Amino acid sequence: MTQQGSDTSANENSAQEDVTQEQLDAQAAQAAQAKSASAEYEANAEQADQADNGEQEMTLESALARLEAAELETARAKDDLLRVQAEMQNLRRRNEQDVEKAHKYGQEKFASELLTVVDNLERALDAAKDNEDEHVKAIYDGVDLTLKSFVDLFAKFNITAIDPLGEPFDPLRHQAMTMQENGEVEPNTVIAVMQKGYSLHDRVIRPAMVMVSKAPSGS
Repeated sequence: MTQQGSDTSANENSAQEDVTQEQLDAQAAQAAQAKSASAEYEANAEQADQADNGEQEMTLESALARLEAAELETARAKDDLLRVQAEMQNLRRRNEQDVEKAHKYGQEKFASELLTVVDNLERALDAAKDNEDEHVKAIYDGVDLTLKSFVDLFAKFNITAIDPLGEPFDPLRHQAMTMQENGEVEPNTVIAVMQKGYSLHDRVIRPAMVMVSKAPSGS
């Protein structure tokens, strides 16, 4: 009995040791599995962080590129706007100048036609100024009044006579019909006016026909 009891106790101890070892092995396996899972989780988390960082970097680069493109487009649109504004301002200025010229010189052709009438009136006065006949004097007075009316009308519309006797010759306002030697005045001086000229505002509508002096051949 004693020997049998000892064997039984030994077997029980051996079984308990086997169970304990199995538990230890199972716990060790579970710990290793947990460690492996933890390592895999950390690796996945690191990869996810790297992916997020890369995506953030790509997103930032894309945003900067879009911002640069938008700034370039804005600068281009601003330049286009300034160019259009400058063109509109130039067009408005040209239109204003055209309107001003139309107001100033719109009656140029009509004024040129009236010059012939004034010339004829002046010739009539020159022809009759020394006549002592009473009828001729009456006609003279009537023609003189008519001529004065034309002169007042010309002044109203800024039509000015060009009568350059004694002035230096100006090719822009005078037309030289002939030249004559004259030692009493400076060369290129107007010494006779054959026909008066006229200007409308600052534009010559008919140059004055003149005789111009030149230095004597012996000087």
